[in-house]
Amino acid sequence: MPPSQRRLDRSLDLFTGLLVLAFVAFCLFPLGWTLLTSLKPEADIVTATLQYIPQHVTLENYVTLWQQSDFPTLVTNSVVVTSITGLICLTIGTLAAYSFSRYRFRGRGKLLIFYLVIRMFPVVLMIIPLFIMMRNLGLLDSRFGLALAYTTFLLPLCIWMLKGFFDAIPLELEEAARIDGCTRLGALVRVVLPLARSGLVTTAVFVAIVAWNEFLFAMMMTTSQGSRTWPVGLQLMVGEFQLPWGPLSAGGILSIIPIIIFFALVQQSLIRGLTAGAVKG
Repeated sequence: MPPSQRRLDRSLDLFTGLLVLAFVAFCLFPLGWTLLTSLKPEADIVTATLQYIPQHVTLENYVTLWQQSDFPTLVTNSVVVTSITGLICLTIGTLAAYSFSRYRFRGRGKLLIFYLVIRMFPVVLMIIPLFIMMRNLGLLDSRFGLALAYTTFLLPLCIWMLKGFFDAIPLELEEAARIDGCTRLGALVRVVLPLARSGLVTTAVFVAIVAWNEFLFAMMMTTSQGSRTWPVGLQLMVGEFQLPWGPLSAGGILSIIPIIIFFALVQQSLIRGLTAGAVKG
């Protein structure tokens, strides 16, 4: 390789690295700013001159959040609702996606397009019908009812993602299992699901993130502290003449800790799933 070409390659690598670092810094700046704000006293947050680094580091905002908003209950509700939503979506979505992947039946393509249209439909227009349904079923202001509401717009995404992973698994492996005596369900559980483990993890992560951060449905369908999730609890801390930046920032930092832990546990499976057969039609 000529020296000029090597210099050009090194320059391109350096430029690419600097561009990536700038993009990462741009993405992490709001998170770092929120962390610093959560460690500032109120006097250092609302000031005439902007202060990036807190002059007095304090945990007062975390204590205030813990005492005034009952944050442990809010986080517990979010964990329960997210877990129920993920369980429903993965259970129904796995069976539905496997059926679409392996069976050919009348209306199959139209039904898949129907699921896609549901996903594209503005969820805000579903609130009133769902509110009436939940009230008639006695599920309003309950964690299970909220999880069912989340399932209405997350299940189509789950089906489409899992179908792509199932399509990437050779059909011959299931046929071999069927010859050895497995039923269709047995082949699904013993052959397909282990091979699609990365896809299941990837789908679970997407479902969990949306359910964990969802605000609109939780705001409209919960009225008591026993079923409110953390986004609603933080929003209710904002008063007509009060905007507690410190406790809100502390709540934002505490709310992302479970997501960070979850990502750390499933990181390798998530990366494998994102680079596997999810893009195959």
